[in-house]
This record gives sequence, structure tokens and C-alpha cells, in this order.
Amino acid sequence: MDIYLETRRMTLRRFTGADVDALAALHGHPEVMRYIDDGRPVPRADVEQRQLPRILDEYAELPSGQGCFAAVEKSTGAFLGWFELRPAYSVGLNGGTELGYRLLPSVWGLGYATEGARALVRHAFTELAVDRIVATTMTVNTASRRVMEKAGLSLVRTFFEDWDEPIEGAEHGDVEYAVTREAWLRGHGDR
Repeated sequence: MDIYLETRRMTLRRFTGADVDALAALHGHPEVMRYIDDGRPVPRADVEQRQLPRILDEYAELPSGQGCFAAVEKSTGAFLGWFELRPAYSVGLNGGTELGYRLLPSVWGLGYATEGARALVRHAFTELAVDRIVATTMTVNTASRRVMEKAGLSLVRTFFEDWDEPIEGAEHGDVEYAVTREAWLRGHGDR
């Protein structure tokens, strides 16, 4: 197992081709995808042919230490979802290193998202020399917004994009959250 980072309860590791079933289950889950892209589950064929190969290719293409990492529970080895750090690419973001995460609904509300997000923010600022972490979600995705806040990011702005197929809640816009290394060190660096 190519371990990237460990938290109290999770191991974050590189994805492999053997993770296709777990990733397809995650991206194929309607609740997981509710606030993402077009709000629809991703077909397994798309995960197999496009998404997982892209994740694997990015380990060589992205800056060192960045990419998408499978989150597995230490005690059971169960797949929980993923966390990522990468140059910002989501609609509405302009610069910075983007923090992202997706977890299975069976572990929502158990603190895994906050635990992983905090670990990636710390790692980005202390090990990767990142200057600014950014993240985005729909305004109505209050659970994800709370994770961003608990990880030390603050609301920067609400913005509105033109979507080809707006999903429920799009009329409220999207939000950008961010934190700089300097601000994070002032508030979290000594913990």
C-alpha cells in the first residue's frame, strides 16, 4: 500500500486499479453526487474508463504530494471515500491549491471528513509549502461548508455560474472558502 498520510482513524493512500469497485460505488451513489456537477450518479463505465485512469495519471502529472487519495479506515481497512489536494480546477476558483473530499454516506456525521480535511490542510502548509488552500461547494451544502470551516477555511464569497443543467439549490449560488498559510499558522500552527 502506497501510504500518503495517516490520521488517527484513517490511512490516505494512492488509488490503484483494484479500487475501481469502491470508486464506482462512491461516485455512483445518488446522495454523494447530489451537490456535484449535474447532481447525478456517475455511471460505472465512466469511472472505469475516465475517472480512475485520470486519478492514476495525475500522481505523475501534478506537483509532488498532490492528487486524489483513497481514505480507508485503519481498524477495518474499509474504503471510506477520498480526499484530494491539487491545483484549483473547480468552476469558480481562480488559483490556490484545492482541497476536495467525498465520503460514503454510511460515515457521514462521524467526523471523518473534518479529520481528513484538517490533516490535508496541515500537510499542505507544513510539508508541501502551499501558500493558499481553497475549496468550493454549493451554498446549500451546509455539511460540506461546516467541514471547510472546521478545517480552518473561511468564507471568501458567494458566486453564481451559468450551469447547462442547474440542479436544485443552484439558484443560491456556490461558495468559495480559503485560508492562507500565514493565517493558518497564526491559528493552528502550534497545535
